[in-house]
Amino acid sequence: MAGSGSLEKRGPNTWRLVVSCGMKGDKQIKKKKTVTVKNSCDQSSCRGCEKINSCRARKEANKLLMEYVIEVEKGLLIDPGRLTFTDIVELWRDNTEKKLAPKTLHRYEQLLSRITPAFEYMKLKQIRPIHLEKFYNNLRETGIRLDGKPGKLSEQTILHHHRLITAIFAYAVKREFIASNPASKVDTPKVKRHQGDCYEHDQLKLLLAAAGREPLKHNILVNLAVFSGLRRGELMGLEWSDISFEANTLTVRQASQYIPGQGQFVKDPKTEQSKRVLSLPLFLINMLKQYKKEQNKTRLKVGDLWQGSDRLFTTWDGRPGHPEWPSQWFPKFIRKYNLPPLPFHGLRHINATMLINSGLPVKSISGRLGHSNIETTMNIYGHYLKSADQEAANRLEMIYQSITGSDTKKGQG
Repeated sequence: MAGSGSLEKRGPNTWRLVVSCGMKGDKQIKKKKTVTVKNSCDQSSCRGCEKINSCRARKEANKLLMEYVIEVEKGLLIDPGRLTFTDIVELWRDNTEKKLAPKTLHRYEQLLSRITPAFEYMKLKQIRPIHLEKFYNNLRETGIRLDGKPGKLSEQTILHHHRLITAIFAYAVKREFIASNPASKVDTPKVKRHQGDCYEHDQLKLLLAAAGREPLKHNILVNLAVFSGLRRGELMGLEWSDISFEANTLTVRQASQYIPGQGQFVKDPKTEQSKRVLSLPLFLINMLKQYKKEQNKTRLKVGDLWQGSDRLFTTWDGRPGHPEWPSQWFPKFIRKYNLPPLPFHGLRHINATMLINSGLPVKSISGRLGHSNIETTMNIYGHYLKSADQEAANRLEMIYQSITGSDTKKGQG
């Protein structure tokens, strides 16, 4: 990305425009251009034009410098034939990073830590589909994980790499650095469609009973997740001002997140549709009232040590709870009560399947879950929607038989 610009006077009407483009190793990269201005400059009359911005010639040169900086920033002077993969990654990053959520940007940087070393010295125009195929196959080998855990990367993780590479090359095509996207000609890593981790009715009954034997804070977390369907970050971002005991509603307006090196922070929810107001069942409102009373007692007991947070889920001294706490606590809770394995996010899937089985329209379900569109809901929960549709057909069959007194099964040959 272009940095600051400077002027060098070459003659009465000529100036050299210099733009700093960062460092390559220990060498500073600069782009230079000599221009001629209409107004001449008599250094004796303006007493050292290089230092006096009021000179008409210098003003004109400064204007040309600003335009040159913009040209360099936009990449208008880049020679596509000399671009390396590293160059296009930097250009893509400069263009994209301000548009991305911090968590997304952090995840992209993790992916780039594998992607960039594989292609960094290759010219952009030299990268072919075969190079990408070899890279994906390398990702499938044992020992490639960055966290040091045994085993291989999942196809889902490899798909994340593919999507990012595709986006980077798509940017290069858009900027006309290359004619086509090599990633579009590679077979997309195959991921088994995720239908959502879930519990059956009897398993959910055991889960809620177990949660009822835990401290109220833990019980509230489980019940809120199951009966509101909020995402983990949305739950941890909840404040008491988001709960209306008069209207029996919950407002989702922020999400709490954590990034190593940056710490905790709050951000807007995942999508614009994720900002929503949910009506809550009365039993959950009553649980929240009890929890608020308990938290107020703790606040009084802690006294001056209380940090003053308005969050629902806090540490012992009132500081906002860690955004990843639910995912750390929940597996231990599951093992403690010998319940079937289930990730914390599975509680959101339980909520969705309960709504589907209740016969609520898909559009309403999508709205409560905060999905950006109905298609997202259909893609994730299509299997359960089909099951619910079959159940509806079975009930209609029973209604028909009760009305007509006939048994259609007898007519089947």
